[in-house]
Amino acid sequence: MTESKSMILGCAGKTLTSDEIRFYGDERPWGFILFARNIGEPEQIRDLVASMRDSVGRPEAPVFIDQEGGRVQRLRPPIAPNYPAGAALGALYRSDREAGLRAAWLLARLHAFDLLRLGITADCLPVLDVPIEGASDVIGTRAYGKEPQSVMALGKAAAEGLLSGGVLPVMKHIPGHGRAFSDTHFELPTVDTPIEELRAHDFAPFKALSHLPIAMTAHVVYSAIDPDGPATTSAKVIREIVRGEIGFDGLLVSDDTSMKALSGDFPSKAASILAAGCDLVLHCNGVMEEMTGIASRTTALAGKSLQRADRALSYIRERDAADEAQIRAEFANYFEAVA
Repeated sequence: MTESKSMILGCAGKTLTSDEIRFYGDERPWGFILFARNIGEPEQIRDLVASMRDSVGRPEAPVFIDQEGGRVQRLRPPIAPNYPAGAALGALYRSDREAGLRAAWLLARLHAFDLLRLGITADCLPVLDVPIEGASDVIGTRAYGKEPQSVMALGKAAAEGLLSGGVLPVMKHIPGHGRAFSDTHFELPTVDTPIEELRAHDFAPFKALSHLPIAMTAHVVYSAIDPDGPATTSAKVIREIVRGEIGFDGLLVSDDTSMKALSGDFPSKAASILAAGCDLVLHCNGVMEEMTGIASRTTALAGKSLQRADRALSYIRERDAADEAQIRAEFANYFEAVA
């Protein structure tokens, strides 16, 4: 079998063009990601997902999506209900801990129902960032709360709900995006917080869930660790913090390389990400010229990165016997609007 390259790519529209099919076949991305522009009706989504896998000749090629709830939710009615954001689960948790944990598990289990019927096998959830007052709203209500304990507890429940439904969780944004005072879609934020405070607050949820199979990096500079580059391209942050202190030995995926936080052209971005120690380069917007640049400097998935990728896929297990109607009814006891 031809080796896959260390990248996850998007596509431009609701069907693959002949150029995209040819490009994927030649360049062999390990996986794919869907965005709202790719979403039409269920049969179209299933066909798109199948054609992505066919293009690389790998039926097991993972297909990712951001399906959190709240404002970051690619599947919308009538395909999936409008689900509550992480902050709503956090509010429930603060009033009734057990109810909050159960609701987080139920919501993730519902995501798994919604995704698997379309052939989507990985959800970029849970969000383990712990925001501080005044930080950019790029995280905002996506976060479960503003203190590490609730974030790690609810994040754990969400990850378990996805895994129970046969879907891979992707925790984000390691080692923590909650202190960023600017939106990484547009500019690179720098966090000047001392390392001791980062350990206690920002890193804690990721350390508690370091056993999960996949994590996505933060395009954030932590000046106390490496003042010269964001975590995504910092060998020091990845080696000493992500792999060292946090102890994450799973599959490490960059955040989107088409975001403005990362400087340089796309070939140099891809090379810097892999050189820093990320296992996979993520590119989301489906622009062919940019994807070509990414592919030009992306190497075959090999060594420890290949082992991590294979291990991550092994987490996709047979889903439990949960009844979807019962799960939806139980979740509606907490959030009636999404019954």
